[in-house]
Amino acid sequence: MSSDDLENYETAAELALYREYRDVVGLFQYVVETERRFYLCNKVDLGVRSSGNDVYFEVNMTDAWVWDVYRSARLVKNVRVVTFKDVNIEELAQDDAMPDIRQIRGR
Repeated sequence: MSSDDLENYETAAELALYREYRDVVGLFQYVVETERRFYLCNKVDLGVRSSGNDVYFEVNMTDAWVWDVYRSARLVKNVRVVTFKDVNIEELAQDDAMPDIRQIRGR
């Protein structure tokens, strides 16, 4: 496989993932962004935890869709994320407005 073939494959996979996102975004109430992944979900709970002097976040999501081009199953019943990094949670508008994933991931 040449580097052009690999690049074309990755481009096609990203486009398919974006199209899937566009198709499912209306089914979800929240957008959750961590340092590693982007999620859509219908229920989210953010807990701030501490261990000694360290503070971390525990994020629990229900009925989630995961933005990950390499996952074969992106719909997940329950997700738990533990992170020391920032977590961004936004409630989606109930109208037809769809957040542009390219702008979100470009931060």
